[in-house]
Amino acid sequence: MKWLPLIKLLFASLVVVFLLGPLVAVLPLSLTDSVFLNYPIPGYSTRWFRELVTAESWRLSIVNSLLIGAGTTALATLLGTLAALGLRGRRASLLISTLRTVFLLPMVVPAVVLGVGMQLMFSRYGLTNTYLGVIIAHTVVAVPFVLVNVSSALQGVDIQLERAAASLGASPAVVLRSVTFPIALPGIISGALFAFATSLDEVVLTLFVAGPNQRTLARQMFATIRENISPAIVSAAAVFIVGTIVLSLAMLAIRRRMT
Repeated sequence: MKWLPLIKLLFASLVVVFLLGPLVAVLPLSLTDSVFLNYPIPGYSTRWFRELVTAESWRLSIVNSLLIGAGTTALATLLGTLAALGLRGRRASLLISTLRTVFLLPMVVPAVVLGVGMQLMFSRYGLTNTYLGVIIAHTVVAVPFVLVNVSSALQGVDIQLERAAASLGASPAVVLRSVTFPIALPGIISGALFAFATSLDEVVLTLFVAGPNQRTLARQMFATIRENISPAIVSAAAVFIVGTIVLSLAMLAIRRRMT
């Protein structure tokens, strides 16, 4: 029994090394001054980070990712929160179970299947090669993350508080705004951050529904890998990783501050 905690710690350490090892090996190459991705690094430079800002294709992809990510976050947070409120407190039934499954399907359906279906549908309504079409496509895969986070937060809302507010004369809208939302706000913010991160990372749906003017950073990285492997890809990956870490720390800070 004395060895059990040590074995658990050793196993956890090996898992962490297995997961983070490729990142540790690749990320230093974002600072190379060479045009090749190889070790040993001949010299260090920030030239590839500067290329992300100076090169037109990279700069446009970053701006597109931020715009599409912001639109996706707003729409997915609204729809996911409304869905969580609508499904909250419902008794288990075939209809409710079916609705929950439908909302969570985009998490398990292959992205290629979603992409083909969206391309066929969007072409009928003129949404292909448009920012709105990309935002809608990203929203489809982001809503489940918002739904899960908000549903978990709503489980911590004591229904007696809402009944007490209603008994004092508060309308349903006032109860929702003054009691339910403040308590569920950490889950809503977490869902919004997950939606933004999902939009930044999505590439398959973007390949199907976006045009050249809507090329996101993830799609630009994918295209660059196919055409010419450049250290700028590693620099973009470093931006992704740092951004994800910042979002995670912000989410933890917000949740701690509100609990």
